[in-house]
Amino acid sequence: MSRKVLITAKAHPYLTDQLQANGYEVLYQPSISYDEVAATIKDCTGLIVTTRIRVDKHVIDQARQLQWIGRLGSGMELIDVPYAESKGIHCVSSPEGNRDAVGEQAVGMLLCLRHNILKSNLELRAGIWERDGNRAFELGGKTIGIIGYGNTGSTLARKLKGFDMKILAYDKYKKGFGDADVTETTLEGIFSEADIVSLHLPLTDETLHIANEAFFNSFSRPLVFMNTARGKLVNNHDLIKALQNGNVVGACLDVLENEKLGSYSAEDKEQLDFFLKASNVVVTPHIAGYSHEASVKMAKVVLEKLNII
Repeated sequence: MSRKVLITAKAHPYLTDQLQANGYEVLYQPSISYDEVAATIKDCTGLIVTTRIRVDKHVIDQARQLQWIGRLGSGMELIDVPYAESKGIHCVSSPEGNRDAVGEQAVGMLLCLRHNILKSNLELRAGIWERDGNRAFELGGKTIGIIGYGNTGSTLARKLKGFDMKILAYDKYKKGFGDADVTETTLEGIFSEADIVSLHLPLTDETLHIANEAFFNSFSRPLVFMNTARGKLVNNHDLIKALQNGNVVGACLDVLENEKLGSYSAEDKEQLDFFLKASNVVVTPHIAGYSHEASVKMAKVVLEKLNII
């Protein structure tokens, strides 16, 4: 039987080298379309994906020889895992590979926002030397609430330990993780105490638009909001309203509800324009987990979980 692996996104050469060294024929097609995947996968035993291609029942039904699916990164919402597993296809992801990159960027974005690094830099490029309007708000003494305490949530907590902050964490599906540095709490506890909140959740039917008007209205004080997880966790309309009414005093967004700029509606364009023009919002194009080091580590984790190396 053929041992072919289809790779549907950009990947570090380490991945292809290791697969070839272990006897696989690699079809490296980082620009492949959904329809092309369905046509190509018929005789593949392995599939490597990121966030580009939806692996639904139609694709899986074409993959009659498929034995495994490897996800570079975290989040399996684009893969119909239950259906794949019902067909005997083993599915793995690699959040361990990019959790440090996400944790570092979250800290960087928070510092950038609260120390007015981006704002003052853009002003200076326009010939404006402004000090008083760019006074920082220090992180020390503040309380951050981390919602979701898996790989990235726990890594962010670890990265923040040196900032003299109170770190609260809540995870609906995990208990007993509190320690000397992190206080395990409830969602209500975060609403009551947090100055800053950071989302680290997968996208599911349960978490879709979890950050909505009711969410932003639940905090007892003006909030700094952070999302480096999935864009659809946030209702953009409600976040913009919260920024306008002062319930949210700043936002760090590495992900957006719609990340395909070419498909933007008039409303999508208006919302992105608001974020980009707001002096209290820092936006990046879903790069938090996209470091050079993570590209190697994610590949290694996937291959180890699949017992290929």
